[in-house]
Amino acid sequence: MPRVRAALGIVAGACLVLSGLAHSLLGWPALRRQLAAATAPPDLVLGVQVGWEFGGVAMLAFGIITMVLFAKRFRGEAASVFPAVVVAIAYSAFGIAALYVSGFQPFYLAFIVPAILLFAASRG
Repeated sequence: MPRVRAALGIVAGACLVLSGLAHSLLGWPALRRQLAAATAPPDLVLGVQVGWEFGGVAMLAFGIITMVLFAKRFRGEAASVFPAVVVAIAYSAFGIAALYVSGFQPFYLAFIVPAILLFAASRG
């Protein structure tokens, strides 16, 4: 069972990596077009871009951290799941808050599903 949980953690980490890449490579260009259509001032666009890109890099980093952690556990090495639990808490808190403020748009389940996978992988 520990190997199954470790594999689940690797899958969750891969989801985080892929979502981080999609966030920056696909999400930012779409948002930039919308800001241009709204004739947002350049300093506002830059501020949003910096925050947006940081979010993508953070998602990528969280994914890499969790993949390495669970790869070690998959190989039978001792590795604390604490970093994965912190990521899971952050993702679930953000996802729940985003669901609430968005009027429960299902898109924000993209944050809650990896969090649930990380919680499940971190058990035991």
